[in-house]
Amino acid sequence: MGIKYYRPLTPGRRFATVDPMLDVTKKQPEKSLLISKKRTSGRDSSGQISVRHRGGGAKRAIRIVDFRQNRLNDLAKVIAIEYDPNRGSRLALVEYADNEKRYVLAPDGLLVGMTIVASATQGDIQVGNRYPLKHIPIGTMVCNIELKVGQGGVLARSAGTRVQTMAIENGYCHLRLPSSEERLISEDCYATIGTMSNPDRRHQVLGKAGRSRHLGWRPTVRGKVMNPVDHPHGGGEGKQPIGLKFPKTKWGKHALGVKTRHPKKYSDTLILHRRKK
Repeated sequence: MGIKYYRPLTPGRRFATVDPMLDVTKKQPEKSLLISKKRTSGRDSSGQISVRHRGGGAKRAIRIVDFRQNRLNDLAKVIAIEYDPNRGSRLALVEYADNEKRYVLAPDGLLVGMTIVASATQGDIQVGNRYPLKHIPIGTMVCNIELKVGQGGVLARSAGTRVQTMAIENGYCHLRLPSSEERLISEDCYATIGTMSNPDRRHQVLGKAGRSRHLGWRPTVRGKVMNPVDHPHGGGEGKQPIGLKFPKTKWGKHALGVKTRHPKKYSDTLILHRRKK
């Protein structure tokens, strides 16, 4: 829906861009679909920081999102498109014939007043409809895809992402992911027709540190400006290089170019082509 730019009247506005949210039709969330979000500031159950640089930020509530959409063959009318502070894409508030309301992830192009459906059989290839991959035509762009049957959508849920169906054979669907990886997923897994909403999110620039603090991010300090006791890169007089052969984490592990995937992971047989480096 476009990105809003400002005249550079202040240093914080010089590079900042803002999402005008022109597609959002409802300002306040549906109270019946909210739960409170406990803030941990990156601490685990023992109180130790397990995720650094988190804390503060504006208060948020968790929207209960229906990732499974398991009311099959029931028509749902889109009554609002809403902003969700916990994700980049938009949410669609849908209402069924019995007045039950649910949040679902909104694909790009889904509008208020449209009717969507989830079905186990083949139906209209319309944005927002949800079918098993075996009933979706080859070459169609899909999102919010299941990795296991009945699990609910876990793949391609970020703003602007989409996956292309390549082929159906031997009970599997060939998919090309946004990373250029090609892999197999069971043809019985469900997927939503379309591309995830808010594709311009990747063009947003915060522009100043204060906006990061509003999002719950605390400052990140470089290791090379710390003391040796605090970081492997630390120490030295004045401006120094890191003094090591490889960049390392605060705990001495290699930080760049390290493979983190288990070499014998069960799903390796389902990956046809790795992503391009």
